[in-house]
Amino acid sequence: MMTQYGMKKYMRGALLLTLAALLVKVLSAVYRVPFQNLVGDEGFYVYQQVYPFISFFVVWTSGGFAVAISKVLADTADANRRRAISKIIFSYLTILSILFFSLLFFGASTFAQWMGDEKLGPLLQTGAFVALCMPTLALLKGSFQAKGIMEPVAYAQVFEQFIRVLVILGGTVLVMQTSQSIYAAGNMAVLGAVVGEIAGIVLLLVYMRKQFKRAHQTIKINAWSIIKDVTLFSLSVSLSSLMLLGFQLVDSFTVYSTLLERGMSPEQAMAQKGIYDRGQPLVQLGVVIASSLSLAIVPLIAQKVKTAGRGAIPFMQLTYRTALLFGTAAALGLVITMPYVNELLFKTTDLSTILMIVVIQIIPFSLILTFTAILQGYGKLKIPALIVMLGFIVKWLSNIWLLPTIGISGAAWASDFGLFLSAIFLMLYIKRIVNIRLAPNAFYKTLAVASIAMVVAVEVSAVICGILLSAVDGRMQAAVMSVILISVGAATFITIIAKSRVLKEKEWFLIPFGRRMALYQLWLNKRR
Repeated sequence: MMTQYGMKKYMRGALLLTLAALLVKVLSAVYRVPFQNLVGDEGFYVYQQVYPFISFFVVWTSGGFAVAISKVLADTADANRRRAISKIIFSYLTILSILFFSLLFFGASTFAQWMGDEKLGPLLQTGAFVALCMPTLALLKGSFQAKGIMEPVAYAQVFEQFIRVLVILGGTVLVMQTSQSIYAAGNMAVLGAVVGEIAGIVLLLVYMRKQFKRAHQTIKINAWSIIKDVTLFSLSVSLSSLMLLGFQLVDSFTVYSTLLERGMSPEQAMAQKGIYDRGQPLVQLGVVIASSLSLAIVPLIAQKVKTAGRGAIPFMQLTYRTALLFGTAAALGLVITMPYVNELLFKTTDLSTILMIVVIQIIPFSLILTFTAILQGYGKLKIPALIVMLGFIVKWLSNIWLLPTIGISGAAWASDFGLFLSAIFLMLYIKRIVNIRLAPNAFYKTLAVASIAMVVAVEVSAVICGILLSAVDGRMQAAVMSVILISVGAATFITIIAKSRVLKEKEWFLIPFGRRMALYQLWLNKRR
């Protein structure tokens, strides 16, 4: 692959794919804000209840399976053998998609009853059609990536997300102006996911006609071996994303129904679950940097492990330190500015304390993204999967235990417990494999100093701004306060990190979008 297309072209395509993945993540988080503003907390609850059902299979197949397919096909030089492998994988994915479609479509009413809201059944049935798109989408993406042709995959990812957002927001506006049914709006949002996947397939088929020639001869392949390899690898690739969706799935089954059991009215329970779900887009935005690092580090570590043994260690240490730095900054920054951010984005300050607990997830999830990427580079798949499963079990049991006793804050704490536990065990497993020190004590001291300084600077600024903006209220005040406090907090944190040089300038240059930070650090530390 490298000789045919050239390393430079391949790396350019890989960078484009990384940028596309990040843009998709940002779009996925951002569109939820206007959607919530249109449908309110109860409407947001409706969508978030069914979202993890649909996204779970999409992430596994369109994301994980596409990468697994590309790996298997890239390791196969013979065109006829690639065609035979592709047919096996497509048949396997078709069976999986039909099974998932049948489970979700015909079991929709049962799932809705388990969630405590029978009106969610039609939304699950609409979402079930996403599964039928997955075999074609996964195989097309994997085939392009196997040949090092990343551009069509990147364009398709952005295009399908753009179409999805367009249908969701456009359709929701139409519904809310006519029927004003939050369930109809939720159904439109789910339909957006289906239309988006179809749009991605159409675009990839257009590129497919231009790029590929068909092979005619067929040969026999060990189907079970291929199925086993792509299944395990696809799960490892999408492990961290599936974990977060799994946590949301637990919440879908337990939060609303438990709130009803605690004596809330359906409307109150819907609204409270919808407000709690405001935390999801904030968490997604908070882990963008860790996501970019995890996307970049897997091929790098895999290459270093094969060619240089311990040559991968400096990259592992760098990725860990960067993920922890920015994960902590994002989580802590959102915690101390939450009332203003909450009102700015979602109209009210309701349950800001609960959302503070939710956004703490950014820290362990940033580390989980990093650790699973490192272990994937080392080819370690089974133990990380077991650790993630342990975190899922802790989340489920904690929800069952905490929700009836302390209410919806129990679900927030349960997610934190499960994620932190998984992050700790993954760290211990990495140290067992490689026997390295991920960061020196000086790094943690600097991180603590920067965090405390950020909190102090933001709190002082909040008092001053509160006095100066006393004549302004509502969302306008929240907007001004959010911009000022986030700017002050970010500037304080980054300046201390740069002045302390916990990351060297050459290390910043290795990190996606780290060039400006390196230049700032050089300027800050130059001799006067």
